[in-house]
Amino acid sequence: MENQIKLLITEESNSFSPEQVAAFSSKGISVSFCGKDGDTVLEQIEITKPDVVILDMFMTRIDAIGVLKLFENTKPKEKPIFIVASSFDSDVLQKEVMNCGGSYFVLKPYNTNSLAVSIIELFRTKNIHINPIANTVQDPTVSMEVIVTQILHQIGVPAHIKGYHYLRDSIIMSVETPEIINAVTKKLYPAVAKKYDTTSSRVERAIRHAIEVAWDRGDIEILNSYFGYTIHTGRGKPTNSEFIAMISDRLRLQIKSVS
Repeated sequence: MENQIKLLITEESNSFSPEQVAAFSSKGISVSFCGKDGDTVLEQIEITKPDVVILDMFMTRIDAIGVLKLFENTKPKEKPIFIVASSFDSDVLQKEVMNCGGSYFVLKPYNTNSLAVSIIELFRTKNIHINPIANTVQDPTVSMEVIVTQILHQIGVPAHIKGYHYLRDSIIMSVETPEIINAVTKKLYPAVAKKYDTTSSRVERAIRHAIEVAWDRGDIEILNSYFGYTIHTGRGKPTNSEFIAMISDRLRLQIKSVS
């Protein structure tokens, strides 16, 4: 497979096994490495022009947040996708990473295959523009999975938590089968649970947690564009079924408008 995505990782090359490098390569991702030093990372970005950079959260001279802030005013198409990796889990850190322009926060040690899939999704959605106010998909040829992925990223649902995947599948199912939203506990949750070999109650809890995280750290303008009445009436965050229904209904209308 021809390598199409250039990935720069702030790790020593000997810390990655040949199997891990092969996992990236098999998915069309070419890997290069540099030390955990912010200045070195900036130099390598300038030299190699990577599509994606995995930054270690804590680096010498300039940390990941510092690197992100240096790219804060750069046009999206002119800067790489930044993923921040950390062995320390913190909602505060995650929020700061996303607020400073990071696209993804991943806990170490991470599964290379899973991260490769996420990198491909982020790369595919980078140039897909969804107007957060009008919620109009500008490219009707893009797959539903990519569109929903982009919406969840914009809303602020972290991609590394289970509820993210459950939400994405629930929204897609609701777009394809609208009546399923009227049977969330009897049909939707069981369908998602079956796919992931888990239980309906775990699906429900994970989705609720994902919505809570998005509500705590999400972009208020984008949240307002999807859930404005919920925010302004003081009802707090939407329920699971409201969240899924609002996004799936909007997408269904968009599909009709471009068909």
